[in-house]
Amino acid sequence: MPSKFPSARAGLEGVSGDSTAPVAEKVGVNPEAAEVAGLDALELQPKRDKGRLGKRVWRSTWPKVLAIAIVLLVWQITVWSEWKPIYVLPSPSTVFTDLGNVITTGDFWDGVRVTMTRAFTGFLLAVVIGTIIGALVSQFAPLRAAIGSLITGLQTMPSIMWFPLAILLFQLSESAILFVVVLGAAPSVANGLISGIDYVPRTWLRVGQVLGMRGVAKYRHLILPASLPSFISGLKQGWAFSWRSLMAGELLVIVPGALSIGVRMQQARDLSDSSLVICYIIVVLIIGILIDVLFNAADNALRRRWGLLSS
Repeated sequence: MPSKFPSARAGLEGVSGDSTAPVAEKVGVNPEAAEVAGLDALELQPKRDKGRLGKRVWRSTWPKVLAIAIVLLVWQITVWSEWKPIYVLPSPSTVFTDLGNVITTGDFWDGVRVTMTRAFTGFLLAVVIGTIIGALVSQFAPLRAAIGSLITGLQTMPSIMWFPLAILLFQLSESAILFVVVLGAAPSVANGLISGIDYVPRTWLRVGQVLGMRGVAKYRHLILPASLPSFISGLKQGWAFSWRSLMAGELLVIVPGALSIGVRMQQARDLSDSSLVICYIIVVLIIGILIDVLFNAADNALRRRWGLLSS
């Protein structure tokens, strides 16, 4: 009698039959290798259909567009209310017209170059120093007991408090600014790495020992990859602290000949040019948002890869 569901019957017969060879053997795949590959696949998020690109871009863009529209509307209503004179609080149209004129000048891009060079130099130094300190503190208990709380204290300390000392040590120079930028960012990087290493499963460390991982190899192949999500969060926070410290430094420490964004903003304030001041505030905000988008993309890609975030 023919079965109503032939495909289901064929599947049952294939499972129960003794003469049927495993699928892996039929296609010439090593069964042990296939088993290990299957276990590895369980650790990772399965690939899913991501849908149309335009729909995904719009879904992530429209909330930001709406937020910008609300801010501009509130700004314009405040101008219409004449809460402040128009020369103190200019309208959005005036500011964006001035911004369009400013970004077409070579001096503006020279200022951006000076500021971004300082930002990346200070942040890279903070990453190197913070990573070394974080690795040492997480490895040696006496060192953690000695300076663990100090790192957290430095992280919460306002960066602007360091500038009087930095000026005394390095005078009005690039070194004074970098000194404060590094002090602002390195504790966050160190704490991010320490937190990530602390949450590495003990089972993984024992497996690493069984496989013969020691010293640098243990950090390179086991500890650092396992602590990467927390470390990226620490890097993101470290960048936020370094960027904030840099902007404060450029307003306080004016290095002769280095016309950065902060110096140009200070010059606009001295000239009581509110529109130009707001232009540079917008530029600083946009740069910060763009860098934050890069960190979020790296963080989301990593979390999605390890199944911590839905596609």
